[in-house]
Amino acid sequence: MARGEGAEQYSNTNLLQKPSPDGIKLAAKRESRGRLSVCSKLCYAIGGAPYQITGCAIGFFLQIYLLDVALLDPFYASIILFVGRAWDAITDPTVGFLVSRIFLHLSFIGFLQGIVLSTPFAVLCYFLIWYVPSVDQGKVVWYLIFYCSFQTLQTCFHVPYSALTMFISTEQKERDSATAYRMTVEVLGTLIGTAVQGQIVGMANAPCISSGKDLNSTDLQVAPEVNITEPHVSLEHLRNAYMIASGVICSIYVVCAMVLFLGVKEQKETCRVRTEPMSFFQGIRMVMGHGPYAKLVMGFLFTSLAFMFLEGNFALFCSYTLGFRNDFQNILLVIMLSATLAIPFWQWFLTKFGKKTAVYIGTTSVVPFLVSVVFVPSNLIVTYVVSFAAGVSVAAAFLLPWSMLPDAVDDFKVQNPESQGHEAIFYSFYVFFTKFASGVSLGVSTLSLDFAGYVTRGCTQPAEVDLTLKILVSAAPIVLIIIGLLIFISYPINEEKRQGNRKILNEQRENEIDSETDSTELNVV
Repeated sequence: MARGEGAEQYSNTNLLQKPSPDGIKLAAKRESRGRLSVCSKLCYAIGGAPYQITGCAIGFFLQIYLLDVALLDPFYASIILFVGRAWDAITDPTVGFLVSRIFLHLSFIGFLQGIVLSTPFAVLCYFLIWYVPSVDQGKVVWYLIFYCSFQTLQTCFHVPYSALTMFISTEQKERDSATAYRMTVEVLGTLIGTAVQGQIVGMANAPCISSGKDLNSTDLQVAPEVNITEPHVSLEHLRNAYMIASGVICSIYVVCAMVLFLGVKEQKETCRVRTEPMSFFQGIRMVMGHGPYAKLVMGFLFTSLAFMFLEGNFALFCSYTLGFRNDFQNILLVIMLSATLAIPFWQWFLTKFGKKTAVYIGTTSVVPFLVSVVFVPSNLIVTYVVSFAAGVSVAAAFLLPWSMLPDAVDDFKVQNPESQGHEAIFYSFYVFFTKFASGVSLGVSTLSLDFAGYVTRGCTQPAEVDLTLKILVSAAPIVLIIIGLLIFISYPINEEKRQGNRKILNEQRENEIDSETDSTELNVV
């Protein structure tokens, strides 16, 4: 009798363990939704271009625009650059908090809707940044208002877009692949931004001013860099060129936003919030209290600051220290072209050797070129070669942070399975720190040039300015890179840990599938 009961119990256990047809269908549905088509990945990647196109134009050209085109005093220019970036940094966690409270809790609005709503206002403010008002007394206020407004509206675009990475697929492999597509397009966006802004502005390069002297033959021998080949080009032409470039970039911004909205499907079921809403300061404590995330953000804070010092001062460095006033936009184009071509290489490298290894190799590879560009005698061909090689490291700086952030978020989910739906906060705080670093770099750079005696639109600069530019594009970035890499030593998520987290999260999703299957069967009964 007992034997018969045991057999019956075994048979019932098998029946219970055997997946139901509904369970199989639901699992297959989840798996198919986890996969992304190439078209979806491309549309998602194109959505990242506006941030990089506008960011590249502002990062490379806004400083020299405020100094040599808007004719602002370096002190006031430093205030605009620092306040604008600091305000931008503050808006990121604020918008991230609002995203986590609104977009994820209201079924009728999502990330994509928020992105589209912010776009028309963002492009208007961006265009007005590159307009020089006729009233000199109001210039500082003008640029502060529209620079801060644009940064706020762009944050409303970029924070939802960054968090969207976690919601386009449940599969880590698919998210990594989509991130690689995104980084390729974003670096291509920097290439477009550099090409549009640099080439249009470069065709209207206004002549420099020769230190208060008359432009006689003796002066031309002392200052051969004076632009006398295009006497018809005036400062007004240069200002119009900046506005034309901004109009082209605004058009690209709108097109990319529409492609993202129409080509990407936000998976609502992956966005469900299973926890109670938390306050803003609770969110701060939560994200910064997660050790791997804090170490990742701090490491990339220093390495990003290094590249931002290089980005913000490279145009002035090429123009005055190297003497390539009419070629700097082409040099920048070479760097961005090299970075675009190197993205697939770094995606292969981090897959083959791991992400931490890629951080060390990719970030340190720029150091020899930062040294050589300062100590090697000025030569245009050598500068092009060094710039192309440095672009390979720039590609790593673009790809690796966004490839590693999902790993830190996944680690938080594993350690805190009861607390979900906070991805936007994690991403917004990373953007906060990088933008704060950008504000510090631009503000410190412009203020340092002011103390060194920078001459607005001068054909030559004092020796102190040359020394300051060398420090800003070489010595300071190298020190910051070293500090960032020392922090990465303690970053705990290696490939073994990452694969372990992936396995645990897959088990959690399978448990969710089983729960939904049981619920479906109960409803049927």
